[in-house]
Amino acid sequence: MVGLGAKGESELGASIPDGARKVAEHRYKSSTDFEGTLKYYKNVYPASSYPRKSVVNQPGVKAVHIPNTSGKGGWEGLNIYEANDEVRIYVVPAEGSGSKQRRKK
Repeated sequence: MVGLGAKGESELGASIPDGARKVAEHRYKSSTDFEGTLKYYKNVYPASSYPRKSVVNQPGVKAVHIPNTSGKGGWEGLNIYEANDEVRIYVVPAEGSGSKQRRKK
């Protein structure tokens, strides 16, 4: 089920844009640029209900965190970031969502 009439996949209940390709567990590569990806999420998760927060302040890297303020689904938030000319989306699993968490080193 995808929220608010958006097309695309979902991961842990969080909407993933059409054309995004899964690259690892909870991680996707967006098929659009950073601004296009943010525009998608602006429509799916309005900033008035899902406030954005910049999370990186480094040259050449843009990143935004969108918290799951609704509490629905197994996701805590989304990290959208651009580095090395790629836009990635990370679905942050909620505590106790049943997601595999590896802590081996």
